[in-house]
Amino acid sequence: MKVLNIAAHPDDELLGQGGTIARHALEGDHVTTVIVCDGSAVRYGTESAEQIADDSRKANEILGVKDLRMLGMPEQAMDTLSLIDVNRKLEELVAEVRPEIVYTHAPADVNRDHRILMEAVLVATRPYSAPSVREVWLCETSSSTEWGGPPLFPAFQPQLYVDITETLDRKVRALECYQREVRPWPHPRSPEALRARAQYFGSQVGCVAAEPFQLLRLLR
Repeated sequence: MKVLNIAAHPDDELLGQGGTIARHALEGDHVTTVIVCDGSAVRYGTESAEQIADDSRKANEILGVKDLRMLGMPEQAMDTLSLIDVNRKLEELVAEVRPEIVYTHAPADVNRDHRILMEAVLVATRPYSAPSVREVWLCETSSSTEWGGPPLFPAFQPQLYVDITETLDRKVRALECYQREVRPWPHPRSPEALRARAQYFGSQVGCVAAEPFQLLRLLR
């Protein structure tokens, strides 16, 4: 099974779906993770780009991802880019990887980069453009999705819950690689909050820990 995980910024590739990605890797699926924006210039200055890239490599190694791509687009400025160029780059990636399952951001999100990227992924995974794609799932992003939603954006309404009881520790350890992003409890990007959120969703479906996903497309 080929899996494509498309995230806007470093750490977005694991906040909502890290346990699921680790499960794919443990089960022998080939996972390609794409981080679209560099994640450095706005918050930390360009001098930190190399450190953040190193953090991303370490985090994804913990998750078991062997194919990590970083596109280096400007953070919090995707609305200044040509959407045709963004769409084309993602279309090229999808054509190269030929994934069967794709994960990306949900539209119920306060972060504009996340919403723009989600729209670009929808274009890149159109059935006639990407016939390999059988499933497209939208994930929540801690400290972003829960602050979006109605009345401005549609609510995040999951239909799929993935049991990550066995991979939750990997997800938390991966987050801890991003020391510039980790915040103290009770911030949503704290290790404690990540565990609590997974346990909350697990309690909804009868397991210790779970990650929720909203369905965009499922072809059987």
